[in-house]
Amino acid sequence: MTGKRRFSASSQESNGTPPLATQTAEWPASSKAIEDAQYFLKECASKSSCTLLVPDKDADGLSGGLIIYRTLVALGHSEEALRVHFVTQGSNPHREQERQRLEAHGADYAIVVDQGSRPGSALVPGAKTLLVDHHLSDEFPDDTLVLSACKYEPVVTSATLAYLLCRPLHPSVVALCDYLCAMGTLGDLGTSFQFPPPFPQEDMKACFKKYIKKVINEAISLVNAPRRTATFDVESAWKALLASSGPSDIVNPRRSSPAQLALSKRLHEARLEVTAEVARCAHVAPAFSGDGRVALLRIDSAAQVHPLVATRWAGHLRSARLQAVIVANTGYAPGLTHFSCRVARCASGGPGPAAAGAAVDVIALLKDYAARVPGFAEAVGNDFARGHTQASGGIVTTEQFERLWEVMVASAPKDEESGEKSRKRRKKDSVQKNTLEGWVKRA
Repeated sequence: MTGKRRFSASSQESNGTPPLATQTAEWPASSKAIEDAQYFLKECASKSSCTLLVPDKDADGLSGGLIIYRTLVALGHSEEALRVHFVTQGSNPHREQERQRLEAHGADYAIVVDQGSRPGSALVPGAKTLLVDHHLSDEFPDDTLVLSACKYEPVVTSATLAYLLCRPLHPSVVALCDYLCAMGTLGDLGTSFQFPPPFPQEDMKACFKKYIKKVINEAISLVNAPRRTATFDVESAWKALLASSGPSDIVNPRRSSPAQLALSKRLHEARLEVTAEVARCAHVAPAFSGDGRVALLRIDSAAQVHPLVATRWAGHLRSARLQAVIVANTGYAPGLTHFSCRVARCASGGPGPAAAGAAVDVIALLKDYAARVPGFAEAVGNDFARGHTQASGGIVTTEQFERLWEVMVASAPKDEESGEKSRKRRKKDSVQKNTLEGWVKRA
């Protein structure tokens, strides 16, 4: 950094493991990390040189990215010098090929939002880089200033983190970005989330007086749709957000704005496409691991609907031992299995042994099985068991995924009878012929 202030890339807050929430009353991240990130943004705006924004593709990532974009402009950054990069389908900024694409922009500053954190070389070689994130991680890229909320309970979304980071920097941030904070947060935490303290409750109360919450929820649904289509049209969602001054501009823009009308139409079309694909893919039969903790559904789709199918099934499947639902998609990228893992609702609050203990941690669950597959960790690298404790997944070769599933199928219940009777029962239960409709009728 230029100027008198200096950052240590090796400091705990900047490039290491954030302290546990129980060790500090700080929130939504360490005060030093927030202060350093604010100085980064102010310096970036004052230089007004080529700056690259790399937001994730969902409502949280795009909203968080736009909050920072608008803050930089409010601080005096030239809009012409701001560039936005969307990672290619099935990729992430931590992959070498994507890092090469990022480097090609020739940016002096880079801000990566909601893209997860993992060890490795610098994300944007040659650029001073800020990473704003909330995904669980103990490891971070080299030469990167990290603002992570993952160890500070209650963990905020990236949009809320960006909002709280930027709010003190310019008086226009609240008016320009409150609905973006709401969209990103409700998009990740659910539309019924009430913003309890220490979340910015008063700001959100004022926001919901200005904008009908139903319209905000509709805007979230529309912004999330294009990235799930087979065309992976993230740019349309970003353009719709960028052109908006409120959620109504996304849902039902004024007829006097042909550009906004066209973008809104594209988002509505994308949502219809995704809805139809989810309906098609949901009609499959689950298989169960030998210990009954995991239900697996296999789909073949060029669209990113595996997270939606996993969430739908996780809400309806019921079993005394069930803890997680995995949806594996072999059609999203050639030779790879993209899979989503969600905590089963019956395990997070329903009756039975699964709900009797601590909350289910699907990252720990996946790693538990993976540890039993020889050479698996080395083969899959960092694209496995990332995200959140209740919503994780991975991108692995189909061969490696099948090895993992073989271990899951062979796993025996810890507290069930052993012997031939148990083995026959597990074999019988490993495949169910019920589709989602059948489970819903029983619910």
